[in-house]
Amino acid sequence: MEFSLIRKALFLSLLIPTVSNAQYTDVINSNRPGRAVSAYAVGKNVVQAEVGLFYEQQDDSDLNFDSNIFGTDIALRYGLLFEQLEIVYEGSFISQSIDFAGLAPDQTLTDFTRNRIGAKYLVFDPFKNPEANKPNLYSWRANNKFQWKNLIPAVSLYGGATFTLGDNPFYLGDPNISYRGAVATQSRLSPRFVLISNIAYDRIGTDFPEWNIAVSVTHAFRNPKWSVFFEGQGIESDRRSDLLVRTGLAYLFHENFQADFHLGSNFKDSPSRLFAVAGLSYRLDFHKDVLIPIDQQSSGKNGKIRRNSSKKKRKKQKRKKKDDIDF
Repeated sequence: MEFSLIRKALFLSLLIPTVSNAQYTDVINSNRPGRAVSAYAVGKNVVQAEVGLFYEQQDDSDLNFDSNIFGTDIALRYGLLFEQLEIVYEGSFISQSIDFAGLAPDQTLTDFTRNRIGAKYLVFDPFKNPEANKPNLYSWRANNKFQWKNLIPAVSLYGGATFTLGDNPFYLGDPNISYRGAVATQSRLSPRFVLISNIAYDRIGTDFPEWNIAVSVTHAFRNPKWSVFFEGQGIESDRRSDLLVRTGLAYLFHENFQADFHLGSNFKDSPSRLFAVAGLSYRLDFHKDVLIPIDQQSSGKNGKIRRNSSKKKRKKQKRKKKDDIDF
């Protein structure tokens, strides 16, 4: 291959500057639309469902067939034990009708193209320290201009397993279980722009493991209920290589409910792909903030009160009163 698709995707990741949230937020934190996933978890005790319906037209000039695909995507996410941890199920189920133009009998293939369970953990959060990231109350420009420190990304690690059930026509020859490892990064470039990138090594344990890279950019409009995104995705293995782009909109109905729509295509004709996707995201919010007693808080650098600091303050006040009396 003259210029590998992975190199193209890496090049795009350097050029393309998506809007997202840090840990638990008052507004739903959805990975839709698109394929790139946030570095952040949904938040402890949050249950979230992200569902999509899609149509794809897929034509292959080399194999002389046209096909129509109808399917559904689903992701079920749950914040478990810690704010940084979530477990997630991801599934895609499709029905593909293939027309060989009389050269062979037509076929209809129906099964899972994705059936995966995994866990994601946030290992680094540059916004964890509120003192270092508090807004400037005196300058709008200071809060909205580009700052180099915003390029420092949040980083999470993902590990999961894909399960192949029965004689799946989309995974012929694959074992019943294969594995996936991934790194997700996320940088807030400004209050309205965030960059998300994913690098994954997928289908580990099969004859055709593959690299998968996705970079997504989202811009929130002045009306924050609306946002637009652009995404590039590269896939490379001995089985297939492809480069896809997606763009679309998301609308926030209320803090727990979002709708989205996007279109996408690839850049090759073996096969060529053109698809449209509509989706919904909804969460059940059982999150509770943990209130730490003052005498148990520590680390004054992040805005918390040091252990015994109130006791020290009282002693200081007593000494000051004694000095005043002596004077």
